[in-house]
Amino acid sequence: MSMFDTNVQELKYKVLREVARLAFEEKLETDLIKIPEKIMPGPQATLRCCIYKERAIITERVKLAMGGNKENDNVVEVLDIACDECPVTQMSVGEACRGCIAHRCMNVCPRGAISLIDHKAHIDPKKCVSCGKCLNVCPYNAISKNLRPCEKACKANAIAMDEDKKARIDNDKCVACGACVYQCPFGALMDKSYILDAISILKNSANNKNYKVYAIVAPSISGQFGNAKIGQVVSGLKALGFYNVVEAALGADMVANKEAQELYEKGFLTSSCCPAFVSYIKINFPSMVEHISHNLSPMATIAEYLKKMDPSAKIIFIGPCIAKKAERKLDRVKDIIDVVITFEELLALFDSRNIEIQDLPNDVLDNASYYGRIFARSGGLTEAVRQGLKENGITEEDFDYKPVTCSGIDECRMALLKASKNVLGGNFIEGMACESGCIGGAACLTHGPKDKSEVDKYSREAMEKTIKDAIGVLQLSDK
Repeated sequence: MSMFDTNVQELKYKVLREVARLAFEEKLETDLIKIPEKIMPGPQATLRCCIYKERAIITERVKLAMGGNKENDNVVEVLDIACDECPVTQMSVGEACRGCIAHRCMNVCPRGAISLIDHKAHIDPKKCVSCGKCLNVCPYNAISKNLRPCEKACKANAIAMDEDKKARIDNDKCVACGACVYQCPFGALMDKSYILDAISILKNSANNKNYKVYAIVAPSISGQFGNAKIGQVVSGLKALGFYNVVEAALGADMVANKEAQELYEKGFLTSSCCPAFVSYIKINFPSMVEHISHNLSPMATIAEYLKKMDPSAKIIFIGPCIAKKAERKLDRVKDIIDVVITFEELLALFDSRNIEIQDLPNDVLDNASYYGRIFARSGGLTEAVRQGLKENGITEEDFDYKPVTCSGIDECRMALLKASKNVLGGNFIEGMACESGCIGGAACLTHGPKDKSEVDKYSREAMEKTIKDAIGVLQLSDK
């Protein structure tokens, strides 16, 4: 049984797996052209109108699996050939229209796009600008606005239709959250993969003789790989060729400690852990940029530590976040993180090497505290900063901590809007672009409602119970 939620996600995985397999076997140049036919053998089409279109779309997916368009700086791209099934007309009139003589819809339309045909309202799509005024005045709720799934999913308003009725991403507005990637039912949007870069790093290390390769794994890895235990995933990573596996949650401990101190010193702060949230502030609330925490994200914080300990090390981050691929390009991060891949891509790597993680021994992953691990879910950072204040000797009398926890861009927007007008009533904004936090990331293997109690259960297994304890035992295994 497939572990994926949709056929689109499974198709994406199959392409990644085949590209990875050929790269490991050094057959990419000779056998790359065979991938579409292998995944879609035919002769009958299974997902599209014909087998030829199915294979053409696979070809475009292969390009994105190999890094995509180098001239497009965005980590998310549109596959034009796959984007052709969504309704073109946004505003439509349904059966509830009574053809009333008040004609409120006609009178309110600024473009004269509505007329009465056979006593029913009719909208001319060539004139309609989808302002929604007709929708608001219809007494029978007969008019509806049909947003494409990608447009509806994009809370940053970065997606619209172009003149060819294809989805287009405005890179100046996009925050790389990846919501559109998962929500598009035809798989017409996809994040670029840097899986080939990861494979190159692993192979060129010569089993960690030339340099050591570290995997930094996000705390949301808990429960991602079916019934496999975290320790078995660690064993799988080492079987792939990683020298060691480190928790990003350890970086979260470090961030919580520093962010608590920064908040106390400045009096008001927005978090810097979620790159999509940080991008959203910079694009939509430039006046709030000065309040963004100066701390690096947990990913970058622990990577920076590893690079200081071992300057020749190569570091690959693995998580549920597409925006981390964009974060890795930032000037402050590009020299400390070598590659970012997702849980989807990690599964493809495992399967490309026929690594059955459920059959592997249970290795150890115990670097972080409870507070570092709960960064994976909404409210975790808020709780960790509270603990950080406490452990730094900052009492409630010293500082009245008033956090505002935001799950998803919509909640972030409201909090930032209030803060920009000085009516928030809080002094710390925890912003997570994905609903439920990182456990709701666009590149998780499974989606749907998330139970934060599962994260808390995993977090309570941490050996170090306080932030200071976790930071205090920072050391690399050098066996």
